[in-house]
Amino acid sequence: MDRSPSVVGMEQIEAITAVHHPVRRRIYDYLSLHGASQVTTLARELGLQVGSVSHHLRMLKRAGVVEPAPDRTGDRRTSWWQPSRQGLSWSAEDFSDSPADALLAREAERANVETHVGRLRAWHRRTAPLPEWSRAAFSIDALAWATPDELAALAAAMRETFAAWQAGLDSGPGTDADADADARPERMPVFVFAHGFPTVP
Repeated sequence: MDRSPSVVGMEQIEAITAVHHPVRRRIYDYLSLHGASQVTTLARELGLQVGSVSHHLRMLKRAGVVEPAPDRTGDRRTSWWQPSRQGLSWSAEDFSDSPADALLAREAERANVETHVGRLRAWHRRTAPLPEWSRAAFSIDALAWATPDELAALAAAMRETFAAWQAGLDSGPGTDADADADARPERMPVFVFAHGFPTVP
């Protein structure tokens, strides 16, 4: 999730708050990573009850961030879902005309940061040795003087770089490329995030 002012138009507060419920964030992230999935698959992979997953999918659908997907199997006993969009971009300042919505947006910002930090902590608490991944993982920070426009330009450049990186990757699990899985390098889901904000030394 891109917690920065929307570059296309203001997000609906309903979409922001729907995704930043802890369970719905996990569901949305799974669908964003794996593509169209069955409700039963989501429940199994996320350790949730099917009824709970169905409820949260309805909430996400109402907010316009997921949608029903075509049934790939012909078995109509379970439904398929997919993201209807990739990511959200917002700032609490987008909602300055509505104090109630601005409060909800700030809560979503906090939930987003907690997700980021929680995943980083989980990585550093790992017990399994992953030497190749440890060498590939990185942390980057910088301290510099900048104007708001200059910081916004950095954010845009990072979005472009990350989008180009994603586009250059081979297909992941759940695609036709699975037939060649033995010939491809091992892949794991990776999470990349960065924050840029005013500060004092």
